[in-house]
Amino acid sequence: MALTPMTARAAIGAVSLLLALSATPAHADVPQALGAYVRARAADAAGRSDVAVEGYRAALAASPGNALIAVRAYREAMVAGDLPLVRTSVAALKQAGIAPADVAVIDVADAIADRRWQEANAAVDRMAKGPLDFLVPSIKAWLAFERGDAGGAATLDPEAKSALERRFNLENRALIDIAAGRADAGVTALRSLVAGGTDSVTIRAAAAQLLVAQGRRDDARALLAGNDPVLVALREGLRGAKPMAAFGVSRMFVRLAGDLVDGDARPLAIVLCRAALVLDPRDDRARLTLAGALSNDGAQGRAIATVEAVDRRGPYAAAADAMAVTILSRAGDTDRALDAAERAANAKGAGADEAQRLGELLDGAGRHREAAAAYATALDRAGAAADWTLYLQRGGALEQAGQWAEAKPFLERAVALAPQEAHALNYLGYAQVERGENLAVARALLERAARLQPDDAAIADSLGWAYVRTGDLARGLPLLERAARAEPGDVTINDHLGDAYWALGRRYEARYAWRAATVYADVAERDRISAKLANGPAS
Repeated sequence: MALTPMTARAAIGAVSLLLALSATPAHADVPQALGAYVRARAADAAGRSDVAVEGYRAALAASPGNALIAVRAYREAMVAGDLPLVRTSVAALKQAGIAPADVAVIDVADAIADRRWQEANAAVDRMAKGPLDFLVPSIKAWLAFERGDAGGAATLDPEAKSALERRFNLENRALIDIAAGRADAGVTALRSLVAGGTDSVTIRAAAAQLLVAQGRRDDARALLAGNDPVLVALREGLRGAKPMAAFGVSRMFVRLAGDLVDGDARPLAIVLCRAALVLDPRDDRARLTLAGALSNDGAQGRAIATVEAVDRRGPYAAAADAMAVTILSRAGDTDRALDAAERAANAKGAGADEAQRLGELLDGAGRHREAAAAYATALDRAGAAADWTLYLQRGGALEQAGQWAEAKPFLERAVALAPQEAHALNYLGYAQVERGENLAVARALLERAARLQPDDAAIADSLGWAYVRTGDLARGLPLLERAARAEPGDVTINDHLGDAYWALGRRYEARYAWRAATVYADVAERDRISAKLANGPAS
């Protein structure tokens, strides 16, 4: 039987494991561990997280303490949210002396959640030896607060050398001041941070919860000022929170995870969010951040399940709907993505962004008339604040729906609002060239677009085609050839290039370009271009 790349990787991993098992204690069940590990690796490579987790669990049970299995099991269990397997894997990795630095995050969370303060301090000391050392002063200040030492916040150095440590020190000093009853000082400090650009919804929401618990609801609402839908929802449904180390450290972890969710440190963001949920299982902001990290890491099924666990009556429900749209789209589940986008667009308090997102999905699904209606809603909601992109999108959807007369004013409005935006110029210019309308004006629009973005293949094609349509083949052909070199698989560019060659009597090159166009063409385009191959252009 031929090995697929997936099973080949699993087999290679199995050879490594077999070598490692040869040095394991005699009580290890080598065949069982090997079989479970191979199945787990194959499932892991195929994105079948549940199967992979069970495979790693079985392999680790058959070969306790095996570091090679434990490394894989730890990462997969973290993605899956299987904390028992995480802890079993961590124990094996510690025993082998190869526990990764982020293990300290889970150790800290477990110890604080169980109120094992001595172990919590020891775990924080281990964290101080790794890349997350900048969190240590703030975590220790919260542990001091838990012991009754409300003055622990004063130890947080606002002038720390590390910019990250300085930021976390300032934010957590303000939160601990509020938690300790020094609300005026804490609120003043937070307002200063927000004014200085440190505008974290996580920190503002945490401060507001602590203020509500002290009966200072007006101060809490003031901290949550703004038109962001999450801030609006938080203001409307404010709930207090008990000031304790678990609360402060969980928010700290979510705050850092939010900074990492879009970068290469996504695995660390996942660990931080899992730890935050150990400390506060009700924190839906941690769930949303976790869902984003999982989605960016390719675990779309887990990300969707995480978003679906967000409280539908809580302040993050609308944000969860918006995130579900993104995740479902990435997963290729267009129908569910459209359903989620429609719910988000029609939800109470939904704004222009939600309607625009629905329009984009409908456009991508080829439902241009419905997309135009969604963009109309977005324009209405945005009012005077509507920018050129919405006008361009609505005009484009109407044009794609065959409603050119209705589309043109919106495209012209987009150009009027953004005369230096090459894509708006290109769309309006090319649409008119295709219809043989206002050719001189359209060509001028495309020349301006080409000056703004001279390396854009689509714009080069549009301008080249405009020259061909106005009889200036000498200027048009080099542009079309350049566009085809940049985008050799583009159907429209190759089609235009073939027409230009044919007009110049270069029949062999024309047919070559048309054949290139048919490679990626849809059925209707392929039939149309195939007719040219047989008989040349209709005119």
